[in-house]
Amino acid sequence: MRLLTTTILAATALPAFAADPELTVFDWAGFEEPSIFQGYLDKHGDSPTFSFYGDDDEAFQKIASGFRADVAHPCSQMVSKYRDAGLIEPWDTARIPNFDKIDERFLDSQVFRDDQGVWFIPTDWGATAIAYNTETVPAEDVASLQVFTDPKYQGRTSLPDSSDDVWALAYLATGVTDWTDVTDEQFQAAADWLRQAHQNVAAYWSDPSEQAQLMASGAVDIAWSWNDGVVYLQADDYPVGFQREAKEGSSTFFCGFINLKDGPGSEDKAYDFINAWLEPSAGKALLDTIGYGHTSTEAMATIADEPAVAEGLAEVDVPVLAQTPNDPEQRQRQLAEFEKIKAGF
Repeated sequence: MRLLTTTILAATALPAFAADPELTVFDWAGFEEPSIFQGYLDKHGDSPTFSFYGDDDEAFQKIASGFRADVAHPCSQMVSKYRDAGLIEPWDTARIPNFDKIDERFLDSQVFRDDQGVWFIPTDWGATAIAYNTETVPAEDVASLQVFTDPKYQGRTSLPDSSDDVWALAYLATGVTDWTDVTDEQFQAAADWLRQAHQNVAAYWSDPSEQAQLMASGAVDIAWSWNDGVVYLQADDYPVGFQREAKEGSSTFFCGFINLKDGPGSEDKAYDFINAWLEPSAGKALLDTIGYGHTSTEAMATIADEPAVAEGLAEVDVPVLAQTPNDPEQRQRQLAEFEKIKAGF
């Protein structure tokens, strides 16, 4: 089965999928798909060397502890941590011809762009919502996020082993749609809800292929999922639905590349890699292989009529919690609380 193969490859590829030794990309498993950065292969004849991680905080800790790579692929809320730790340097946008094609909404933060330069090149975005087995879970059950606390599904759910995503879920489920301004009472309500949801969790998935395998194997029926887990299940003809319009809402996120200081490889190849990512043709490759949207307006124009866009990326008529940069202290508080919840406290 392709899902099982993908899971094995993701695990055995650590710490690196070796290819071009002059560029090391620290990335989420799944983004090594060559069609997304085809221009790099066309120019250099090989993919970069990839090293993988399953969680943003894990990636930061590894780099902060001395792991060396040339570029990394965090999501937006992590960029300030890399900046504050002095681990990254600005990009020279004069060397990125398609930089001006990036939708401005993805650069609308002093964290990403200020008078010192551009610290983050946004490249991809997606949704986090309810993936479910349409043959075993009635549609009415996933009309609410409270399905994750429903005793009917004890031992039949899976949540990501990602603090940001589980807190996005918990805040939405308790009526919060903006995590940049959370009161102590709202935090506690979300934590209490997460402890209830934890009682139903069969496993916390570490990457989308693992989440898809949990569902494909029949171990779970419901997961809080990114787009790529759904794409993997669809590829294996699994009866999966993606409910982005639960009454309490769903979440969105976006990610991109940072230029790590003192990278061991070629700076020129780092720019070649980013430029390949920002080619309009990358939009179709990204959608087909992972189910994500592209930050380039030109790339998105090439896939505007694709059914997958309507299914997984179109605007929804419910609340949306956007995973944009938030207070680093609040993120740390959430991370610490999530670790306690997973441990049963």
